[in-house]
This record gives sequence, C-alpha cells and structure tokens, in this order.
Amino acid sequence: MARTASVKRKTKETDIIVTLGLNGKGIAEIDTGIGFFDHMLEGFAKHGFFDLTVSVNGDLEVDGHHTVEDTGIVLGQAIKDALGDKAGIKRYGSFILPMDDALCLCAVDLCGRPYLGFECDFNAARVGDLDTELVREFFYAVSYSAGMNIHIKMISGNNAHHMIEAMFKAFSKALDEAITRDGRIVDVLSTKGSLV
Repeated sequence: MARTASVKRKTKETDIIVTLGLNGKGIAEIDTGIGFFDHMLEGFAKHGFFDLTVSVNGDLEVDGHHTVEDTGIVLGQAIKDALGDKAGIKRYGSFILPMDDALCLCAVDLCGRPYLGFECDFNAARVGDLDTELVREFFYAVSYSAGMNIHIKMISGNNAHHMIEAMFKAFSKALDEAITRDGRIVDVLSTKGSLV
C-alpha cells in the first residue's frame, strides 16, 4: 500500500494543502511563511522518512497562531487518512533524542483517541519567527486531528532552538516506529479489534 494522503483546508484565516507519504524517503517541500516552522517540518519529514509537501497561506499579519495550529490540524488528518484501518502496524512508538543540550522523550499511540502530554518550559519567547508557545498548540492539533496519544517530555535543555528541534525529530522517529508493519500482527493490535 502507498499509504499516502492529501488534505486541503480553507478558512478565513488559513488556506492549507498537505500531501503526506508515510512510505517515503524524507523528501520535503515546505512553505508555511514561518521560516523556523518550515525547518522543523523538514526535519520531521527527513528523520521519519516521510515525503511531505506543505503549502500554507495564513494570516501572518495577525500572528503565527492560526498558521501553526491549522497546519497541525491538517497534518494530523493526513496522518489519519494515510494510515487507513491501521491493520498490521505496531501502533506504539517511542524515541529519546539528543540535540546538543536538549534531550527529549516522545511516545505515541495510534489508538484512535486524542491526548497530548507536554512537559517543557522554554527560556525564550520566540525562535526566529515562531512563538515558542505555539509548539504545544501544534502537537495538540496533530493529536486531536489524527486521533493519537502524543507524550512529549523535555528531559533536559536550555536552548529553545535545540529543544524544539529535538521535539520534532523525536516525534518523527516515534511515529515512524508506530506506523511500521509487523508480520505477526494480522489485523490491528487491539483486544477490541479496532483502532478508531
């Protein structure tokens, strides 16, 4: 299966198109209008081996909130659509990723239920043009749109750039593990028989 999805979402605040290939090579074309956010999504694609195209026209004259949150909504929907019925996948994934001074743990469960656990305090209000408080909003939106548990815990770190980059990369590695197929799983990995 190709495990791809393309999702469009247009509101008065944002106009977004996301195309995602889970069985990819890490190729990314990202344009959100927020340079550091683009860099984070490129890292997410590269380290998870996802092919990802993101095009966003957002109301950046207001601030970056709608752009970042709505991108999370659309990416989460693309993940959900690309996974389909989730038959044969491991479902769970986790990764501890070092990035210089930062050490981040991320664990995910593709259970069909949204939940975000987010433990991190940033020392800076912004990195480039990205408000650091929007990082949590992004992962919250992905979690609820994809229907997945995401737990992110910053074990240590001082530099906000390193901390955020560690989060995005740890998330990509954990997600890559969770979507991996296991030949021992004949249907879905749930006693309920469903992951929706």
